[in-house]
Amino acid sequence: MIGVIDTDGECAEWAFPAEPGAVRTARHAVRGTLSSWGLDSVGDVTVLLVSELVTNSLRYASGPIGVRLVRRNPAGGSAAGSPALLVEVSDPLPDPPLARVAHPDDEGGRGLHLVAVSAQRWGTRHGKSGKTVWFELALPGE
Repeated sequence: MIGVIDTDGECAEWAFPAEPGAVRTARHAVRGTLSSWGLDSVGDVTVLLVSELVTNSLRYASGPIGVRLVRRNPAGGSAAGSPALLVEVSDPLPDPPLARVAHPDDEGGRGLHLVAVSAQRWGTRHGKSGKTVWFELALPGE
């Protein structure tokens, strides 16, 4: 996996080819995993944000696109902090994505804005062979 770091918690990860069907396949994989973890409450927002980030990777990268989910601290109450879902989307391009302001008639340019307003934290990091865009969602009720 591109740019993966070790993280405690339940984990699922995939690598998708940079092909048109990657977005649909990623959405399906993420939704299925969240459902199996009992996290349907964050399913829609997670799938939306993964779709946006995989679409960005697909638009600019020619190599594999990695998607990783980590369910952090599912029992809650530990020193590690509140329960959260960490989501990472990686690709082989070294350049970080650029946020831009989309005009009302623009058909694109809203992906990073959606991530920024939906996630409790987000960011990018460089790996040995590319970059990772990550976001974290709070898991209510755990």
